[in-house]
Amino acid sequence: MGKPSLKIKRLPLMAVACTVMLFVVYRTLKYQYNQEEIDKRRSIRRDVEPHAAHSGMLKGLPRGIIHATSDLELRPLWLPNNLRSKDNVYSNRSLLAVSVGIKQKKNIDAMVRKFLAGGFTIILFHYDANVDGWKDLDWSSKAIHIAAKNQTKWWFAKRFLSPDIVSIYDYIFLWDEDLGVEYFSPLRYVKIVKEEGLEISQPALHPNSTEIHHRLTVRARTKKVHRRVYELRGKTKCSDESDGPPCTGFVEGMAPVFSRAAWYCTWHLIQNDLVHGWGMDMKLGYCAQGDRSQNVGVVDKEYVVHKAIPTLGGNNPAITKKRGSTGIDMRMEIRRQSSWELEIFKERWKQAVAHDKSWVQPFKSDESRI
Repeated sequence: MGKPSLKIKRLPLMAVACTVMLFVVYRTLKYQYNQEEIDKRRSIRRDVEPHAAHSGMLKGLPRGIIHATSDLELRPLWLPNNLRSKDNVYSNRSLLAVSVGIKQKKNIDAMVRKFLAGGFTIILFHYDANVDGWKDLDWSSKAIHIAAKNQTKWWFAKRFLSPDIVSIYDYIFLWDEDLGVEYFSPLRYVKIVKEEGLEISQPALHPNSTEIHHRLTVRARTKKVHRRVYELRGKTKCSDESDGPPCTGFVEGMAPVFSRAAWYCTWHLIQNDLVHGWGMDMKLGYCAQGDRSQNVGVVDKEYVVHKAIPTLGGNNPAITKKRGSTGIDMRMEIRRQSSWELEIFKERWKQAVAHDKSWVQPFKSDESRI
């Protein structure tokens, strides 16, 4: 007689347990629904927030129709019927942007072919305004061409690589035209920087490169990546105690590669009127999204050859002008301009730090150098 009584007593307990379980399931489903709604609202807000300062100008539009970003993907004039309703989703995309002149056509041809094979988007900035000279290359129509006479890579980047335009790209390669890529694979490079968590990077330079400015950028044959260099000679001493450029947290301006987040920061660092970019390499670590000694590095497994061929403003009769009987050395004039811009950049940084009382210096060793 005891056993049936025990079963009867268990029934209310089971009912309570089921009720609790149903309540938990209900609350979980409700939470998930609420989160989905929040994510939707955030998605809309992400498109709108970059233009919050201009919200008054957008008040005539419903939020859902506003697209605050774009990209550099070429679109066909028409699509087959079966493809028209499909959304274009671009994932795992990267961008190669190079400032080029027709004299480096052969080198750029080799470079672009490697990057196109890896699914990269290509944009060429023609500083000699010669676009027609590239039309005979079979990939020319797959690249975007922008021409402006005698403008630098940084001038082009500031005007045509706005974060709103390049937000779909995981990595932005902003390279010079005189880099040999015979030892370089773009896809393997991207794989390495992802594995290593590098926000700002560059391929190492072959030791036999024509021109090397900093030992940190020279290839270390036995490593996959290196983030610092050791130097006990000369004016700059580099040791384990060093925590800033040019010993660590540093890449050169010839072949930088930026993550999406790092480029967002770097684009804002580029000065609109200082077109040569001198001094920026020493400050790129501030855009490394954290510890520059860890998030900035040189990739040794995939390396390039720096040929150091000056073509923009190079010494040739076509661009050397005369003042009376005195010739103008264009390279020397450009160097003077670059040095002047460097001093302006340093002063602007100093003034910005002094006036922004809310800014906190992330690198204490830099305080004495500002």
